[in-house]
Amino acid sequence: MKTRIIMVMSLDGVIAKNSNHNPVEWTSKEDQALYKKITTEAGVMIFGQSTYEAIGRPLPGRLNIVLTRDETHQDQPGILEYKRGDLKTILQDLEHRGFEFVIIGGGTFVNSKFLEAGLVDEIQITIEPKIFGSGLRFVDQLNLDLALELISCEKLNDHTINVLYRIKK
Repeated sequence: MKTRIIMVMSLDGVIAKNSNHNPVEWTSKEDQALYKKITTEAGVMIFGQSTYEAIGRPLPGRLNIVLTRDETHQDQPGILEYKRGDLKTILQDLEHRGFEFVIIGGGTFVNSKFLEAGLVDEIQITIEPKIFGSGLRFVDQLNLDLALELISCEKLNDHTINVLYRIKK
């Protein structure tokens, strides 16, 4: 199974001003269209609870997995499922269910945990022409030294680019 982190960020590496900052409020329509296309093709996405709450609803046409510590949430099988526990086990379960491509949709904590566990194959970033100065970063306080190989770089509009990297193993 292939795993890919997909994020949008400002030029200064901020993915959101705070945990309630919805990317739809500041990203380009081209990035939103690309995100929808890729995540719908994959069929499954994994979010942290704060990222999911910032979006505010399950994204249609794909299984939304929300990582949480809270045990009170109710699943909507095939649409919205809450998971706890070992990340590798969660990915193995998705693979057994027939998924071949999983999108990790952040945020900072989830990105960090998947990278730290060595469970990410690719990273796809859209860079929007914004500078926030402070906020949530792509990853936080990790001691990583990952080598990346550029797969593609695409100009989405006059001001926005999207890059896709493979993590060298």
